[in-house]
Amino acid sequence: MDRQECLSYFKKGDAMPDCYQSVEEIAAVVRGFENCTTPKDQFTHQSHLTVATYYLHTSTPDETFAKMRLGLQRFLDHHGVDPAKYSDRVTRLWIQQVQNVSEQMGPVATLLAVTNAVLDRLGDSRIAVAPDTETN
Repeated sequence: MDRQECLSYFKKGDAMPDCYQSVEEIAAVVRGFENCTTPKDQFTHQSHLTVATYYLHTSTPDETFAKMRLGLQRFLDHHGVDPAKYSDRVTRLWIQQVQNVSEQMGPVATLLAVTNAVLDRLGDSRIAVAPDTETN
């Protein structure tokens, strides 16, 4: 099963198989995001989670936030998407959710195992955020 088929399970609500079979598959998603080579309609919620998991596995939560913020703003700009779509608050909340799953997995869990667990647990989730006066 390829990654696109795997991620389509989120829409069907079926049991979630491991989406990634290798760290290289995860790294490819990160590269596509960082280089803005992933088409905007293919950078899904699951792709966001994959990148956040990768960054958290290799950085601190604050560094992860900075990388996600910069990367998402660059990605939106590159693809001509309204920058108002980005929210620091939502980004921080998702990073915390990913970090919670990672911590539950324990310090010896591999990037591959954590990423698949994050997608399994959070891949079809949404965070409800009340409107505020945040500017980004």
